[in-house]
Amino acid sequence: MLEACESKWDIIKNFIPSWFAAIMGTGILAITSHMYAMYLPILNTVAVYLVYFNVFLFILFSIPWTLRWIIFPKNAKADLNHPVLSAFYPTFAVSMLVLASDFFTILHNIYWSKIFWILGALSMIVFSIIVPFQMFKSENIKLDHVNPGWYIPPVGLIVIPIAGGLLAPHFTGLLHELAVITNFFGWGAGFFLYLAILAIVFYRFMLHHPLPSTLAPTVWINLGPIGAGIIALINIVHNTPIIHIKDPYYIFSFIFWGFGLWWAIMAIVMTLHYIKNLKLPYGMPWWAFIFPLGAYVGSTYYIYNLFHYNIVNYIGFGLYWLLFFFWAITLIKTAISTYHGYPFKGH
Repeated sequence: MLEACESKWDIIKNFIPSWFAAIMGTGILAITSHMYAMYLPILNTVAVYLVYFNVFLFILFSIPWTLRWIIFPKNAKADLNHPVLSAFYPTFAVSMLVLASDFFTILHNIYWSKIFWILGALSMIVFSIIVPFQMFKSENIKLDHVNPGWYIPPVGLIVIPIAGGLLAPHFTGLLHELAVITNFFGWGAGFFLYLAILAIVFYRFMLHHPLPSTLAPTVWINLGPIGAGIIALINIVHNTPIIHIKDPYYIFSFIFWGFGLWWAIMAIVMTLHYIKNLKLPYGMPWWAFIFPLGAYVGSTYYIYNLFHYNIVNYIGFGLYWLLFFFWAITLIKTAISTYHGYPFKGH
């Protein structure tokens, strides 16, 4: 056990920020399992257990994440200044936002949903300023550093209204106004940041050499802002009384979903290309398979409920099982790798 580590302190010293992507992935799997329990009722039970497992993971990961800032602040700050790793810091905030959705949708616990949403939204807003600012002032970022992991800060902002849209009616007075404004801020800032970074990442894909094999799974991250963006927009529109004409937003969501379907196919093709011609070694970036695909599966369920096209539903249910497969394989590989201490070897 932990034979790859020089010391057990390495668990804290080298606890990279991307660990919370596992909570994001497990949380979205719980939500999509709850959605598709309409076909398999046992998935409701699966969803509940996944939420409790997710809370356990959040508490477990929060301990070394916090201790690292106290005991090894230089390492924590170094990752915050890193052109690749810094983009994964917001996963801490996004994991709380996903847990807020878990509590609201699956456990029907509004109190804890509000707690996680408030903490997650505040943290996400802070990270959405700090991480891009570090990049803006850096003189060391090169085209080699550009990767789909850069989508994570905008994704985090877009995720705010997913639970926030559902929770807004449960706030009153100024808190209600603040919740509504926070939702619109999150979607607006996140969506336009996503478009800007999308152009940069496409530039790298087309005019630069391919991503390193270790980062290959991050090609799936583009499904995150698409899927989360659709769910968040629909939740905002559903729960904001001042929006009287809702159909244009729903039609835009369907159009956005179409782009997501194109990218889902592209991500599958690119992954098969890496498996056949290059390499796809296990690493923490494998969690990039999970949340983005889960967000797109959830958005597909939303689109079906709006427009009632059965083909859309078949696509969503098929991708759900791909999601479950990715999650199970990644969880098992992460557990084995963690037992031997490989994720804590440093970078």
